[in-house]
Amino acid sequence: MAEKIVQTAGRDALGEFAPEFAHFNDDVLFGENWNNGDIDLKTRSIITVVSLMSQGITDSSLKYHISNAKKHGVTQKEMAAIITHVAFYSGWPKAWAVFRLAKEVYEEKIPELSEKDKYQNTIFFPIGDPNPYGEFFEGQSYLAPVSTEQVPIFNVTFEPGCKNHYHIHHAKSGGGQMLICVGGRGFYQEEGKEPVEMTPGKVINIPANVKHWHGAAPDSWFSHLAIEIKGEETSTEWLEAVPDNDQV
Repeated sequence: MAEKIVQTAGRDALGEFAPEFAHFNDDVLFGENWNNGDIDLKTRSIITVVSLMSQGITDSSLKYHISNAKKHGVTQKEMAAIITHVAFYSGWPKAWAVFRLAKEVYEEKIPELSEKDKYQNTIFFPIGDPNPYGEFFEGQSYLAPVSTEQVPIFNVTFEPGCKNHYHIHHAKSGGGQMLICVGGRGFYQEEGKEPVEMTPGKVINIPANVKHWHGAAPDSWFSHLAIEIKGEETSTEWLEAVPDNDQV
């Protein structure tokens, strides 16, 4: 699927002062023109840089479009060749000014993503913050609320090898918990039974009053939605850590 250009700069800067101009900038110039598939985005980016350079526009707008060209596949070598070529037609001083901006763009160092950020890019739901129930987990886990009304739903994320302790969702009637894997690979295990592998889309229905644990595979991050089932006199009892011989 082709990338869709979405622009909000006009509304951000001039939405109240000049709403019609903001509309033309965001919805027509970028919304319609830039998303016209007759010219690919790399070519369109190059045309824009050349046009602005030839007019002597060397402010932040040109730097934005040089960055946009880089984003859409224009290499440093190609950008240098483009500026050099246009210099013969639009003027040498303009080339010097544009090269200054281009060097800033192409020498910018992109911070390396952490393993957490890399994993976040693979799942739809947020990872959230360190789990406030971390004392009941071996390893690092995170908790993010997805819904706090009607049906409480939380996304629980485990770093590789992280597991929670054995625990029981007590209830006089009803109760229990539902897990829906939304990323990575992990396991669910009831005491005395074989572990069940969990991959995206896998649903686990945990009955009330059943001792169990769940967590990530040793070599994978793991996320699941945790949905508490309504019941009478419900509570969660946290127990011992999972013994080594019970782990997978």
